[in-house]
Amino acid sequence: MTDPVDYNYDLNQHTPDGARAALAALFPDAKPSSLLDVGCGRGTWIKAALDAGVADVFGVDGSDIPPGQLRFPTDRFRRQNLAEEWSLGRKFEVVLCLEVAEHIDAARAGLFVRNLAAHGDTIFFSAACPGQGGQHHVNCQWPVYWQQLFNATGFVCDDAARWRIWEMAGIESWYRQNLFVARRDPSHAGSEPRIRAVVHPEMLRYISTDEQDAEWRKLAEAGRMPGAWYAAAMWKAYGAKLRRRFQKPN
Repeated sequence: MTDPVDYNYDLNQHTPDGARAALAALFPDAKPSSLLDVGCGRGTWIKAALDAGVADVFGVDGSDIPPGQLRFPTDRFRRQNLAEEWSLGRKFEVVLCLEVAEHIDAARAGLFVRNLAAHGDTIFFSAACPGQGGQHHVNCQWPVYWQQLFNATGFVCDDAARWRIWEMAGIESWYRQNLFVARRDPSHAGSEPRIRAVVHPEMLRYISTDEQDAEWRKLAEAGRMPGAWYAAAMWKAYGAKLRRRFQKPN
């Protein structure tokens, strides 16, 4: 099976402390009895769930994570092309899908959401907003886009969880900005308020506009940027390449 997403987990900035703090805030009274993480990567959130006492966990990811890099037991991991239809043949009390959907082509976005819905009635979901930088971001959308897809699958959505963690500095800012919850409720799906498009102040450094990027590319390709800009860009790119080559996995 091939992986449709070119993603380097050595560059992953997600921290165990952030996942632990988020789970404690999102489940302050009782932890879920079972949890599925779709797009789990090396398992930062699953390890946090295990540490919090959630014994029944499972992770799915499109990348082939070497066993030595997984932070949870290998028999609870499945490599799966997330752009295809797939099933584990069971449901979980809670499904996590955090900063994953933007890596899936828009033509498969509906199928992606239906796959999530097939595995649980409560889904904690976040996805990159327009202009949010990252690896292989091909479908960055505001939450209402995903809300409409969940509505079509019989789920209602709200962003109360986002505001619960909004001020928690220990949690990565992209979760604090993009998180919402979808719950199965076919009789009310689509009638709930639309989730607002907001940008967390700490996310401003990660967000650019297509117009801005296009203008920079046009000026650079036309040779109209200052000479110092080209020199700085070259050394910055070369430094990034060296760091990527020699950086040790987390």
